[in-house]
Amino acid sequence: MPTPITDLAARQSGVAIALTFSLPRQSLDHESLAESPSIEVYRAPLAVSTIPGQHTAWRLVYTIPSERVDSYLQGDRMQFRDPLTPEVLASPGGGLLGYMVRTRAAKTRSSADSNYVEAHIYPVPQAPHDIQITVTKTAIELSWMGATLPPSTAQVTYSVFRADVKPEIHAAGQDASQVTSQSPSVLAGVSAALSFADTHFEFGRTYRYTVRTTAQYGADTVESEDSAPVEVTPRDTFPPAEPAGLEAAIIPVTSGNAAYVELSWNIDSDSDLAGYFVYRSDREDEAGQRVNSEVVPSPTFRDNSVAGGARYFYRVSAVDRDGNESAKSSAVQVDVP
Repeated sequence: MPTPITDLAARQSGVAIALTFSLPRQSLDHESLAESPSIEVYRAPLAVSTIPGQHTAWRLVYTIPSERVDSYLQGDRMQFRDPLTPEVLASPGGGLLGYMVRTRAAKTRSSADSNYVEAHIYPVPQAPHDIQITVTKTAIELSWMGATLPPSTAQVTYSVFRADVKPEIHAAGQDASQVTSQSPSVLAGVSAALSFADTHFEFGRTYRYTVRTTAQYGADTVESEDSAPVEVTPRDTFPPAEPAGLEAAIIPVTSGNAAYVELSWNIDSDSDLAGYFVYRSDREDEAGQRVNSEVVPSPTFRDNSVAGGARYFYRVSAVDRDGNESAKSSAVQVDVP
């Protein structure tokens, strides 16, 4: 006979009651169970202020066979949803349901009752809709339209969930709700406003977002169903900042060495910086031609191809690893002796 469950918990989640508990792994004799026990879920309607217990009129409402138990496991916790009927959801002032769970490793004997729990039933808020996504250099920004809330709602927040989408099965035009995720949806954050900025992302990966409304009823909260999912594959099209502080020094001719120009500028702090391009022109109003054939990795450059008596105008741009190039810096003038 399995040990009884002692951590059963129940709460309303949308139009269902979410039950969670740890699956017993040992018998009362402290021996390991050969396989997962089957699970019996009991439910009873309760009058207001009634505390469920051994003498409650429990009714068996679900049996999960042993061979299907693993499909309800998330980590080491069982996750089971009991759908609520329209009649229960429409009851004035909400309802009250009691729950109890037993397990069975043999046909003749079940475990003792689990702990008894109760779940209050409240009007379910509607899910957000019309979710819009904007990608910036530092965040994936979501905004949405909120729905009309039940009149007894004291406060409302929004929970944003995110899942990675497997790129090998993601086809253009495929319904986002039918795409298998690479990972389960996880809570990305909670917002009291009709918007959320997800700053923990990577360019080039595909993400699927859903949003839920969470309504506060006294000390209890009720989440809506998921919104329609939306997907985004952020691309880095954002150039680095324009380099600043460009300065030039002329190194004159010495014995055996031609004159050259030494350039330096402030370092760019962009996290995906690849380096810099240097441009030279003989006219102040033109960017001219790029001097360096390869990206300059550090904020210095030596131009050995100058001619004596010439006037040059230098500009510098920054480029990131995706090839996005910044605007060119202000020009610096150099008159070679």
